[in-house]
Amino acid sequence: MRDLAESLIKALEGLLAPKDTWAPEKVDNWLYSQFLWLGQHLAVAIFICVVVVCALTAWQGAPRLKQLGASTGWTLAAVAGMASIPGAVMLLNEAVSAAFKTMFNSEAGTLLGVIATDMDHAADANNPLSILLILAALVVALAFAALVFMARNLGILMFVCMAPVVLASLARGGDTSAVWAWAQRLLGLMLAPMALLLLSPFVKMTEGALVMDAVLLVVADALMLRMIFHGVPYFGPRMARGARALVERRTDNPIARAVVRAGAPDVYEQETTPRGPRTVDTPRRAMSQDRGVLFAAYGIKHQERPGRLTTASASQKAARDADRTAQIRQARQQARAAAQPPAGGPAAPQPRTPATAPQPAPGQPSNP
Repeated sequence: MRDLAESLIKALEGLLAPKDTWAPEKVDNWLYSQFLWLGQHLAVAIFICVVVVCALTAWQGAPRLKQLGASTGWTLAAVAGMASIPGAVMLLNEAVSAAFKTMFNSEAGTLLGVIATDMDHAADANNPLSILLILAALVVALAFAALVFMARNLGILMFVCMAPVVLASLARGGDTSAVWAWAQRLLGLMLAPMALLLLSPFVKMTEGALVMDAVLLVVADALMLRMIFHGVPYFGPRMARGARALVERRTDNPIARAVVRAGAPDVYEQETTPRGPRTVDTPRRAMSQDRGVLFAAYGIKHQERPGRLTTASASQKAARDADRTAQIRQARQQARAAAQPPAGGPAAPQPRTPATAPQPAPGQPSNP
């Protein structure tokens, strides 16, 4: 059983941190050379469009000269960066794999190392049910690791081939929004096995119990898949807001409240209103907008969902607009008072109404 568990752990290590990837290593790779040709010509085409626009608006003077100089420098940087992406990604992948190999081989605080140790020294190491559970968890983890291996390699291959097209957007004068989104997604794929590091603080709590090790292994599998498709978990804003709410409930000290409000300010969803303080995108809204960054870099309008006001942001907006609403109400009252005639002056003419004939008394004939 121990030999089977060790072979499964070795297979897990090989799938989670492979030394080689399917991505191109050199620029002369046939697949990458096609995208490189497309990216270079696209960068030159964007630069020519910038030159034409600057020539047509040359009467604006210095701003257009600055734009032309920035576009020239960023175009050269983009074309030079296109040729260095495959080698840089390969070196980074080898460095990440070596780091994870070192982490896996250290049996001090890693999940796989603790599982290998608990196979001999755990309290339930002699229990057949516990051994079967940990073996089942390792088999399930192996299936998840194979899925992570395929997703990482295919994703890295796709992002490396997309690199020339994304870097071509820099020719518009240094628009780095698409490049940042591309780099974040690529690093998220390459660093997905760090889910085992995120669970390291909990390893000491489950050390000595094979059943709890199996539970942690299943959690690590789910967390790796989450990082593959959604990026690194982002708990910072929630923890900061929770700490601020705790401090504001426990104390009335204005200095303490000011400190926590400075560290965790109010964050609103983007509102379609021109007045009021500048709003900040929430992390969930910002993540949903990343899909249109590449389209926006080339001027293609991306269909966005209409923004919605939450209950909290609507109440905050009503409180901010209270002074403005009072000013508008006062201005209307003044306008109505100015429109009314002064006291003692000529009365305003009343509209004429047709006179009605007097009704005859009962018993008298009416005139025809």
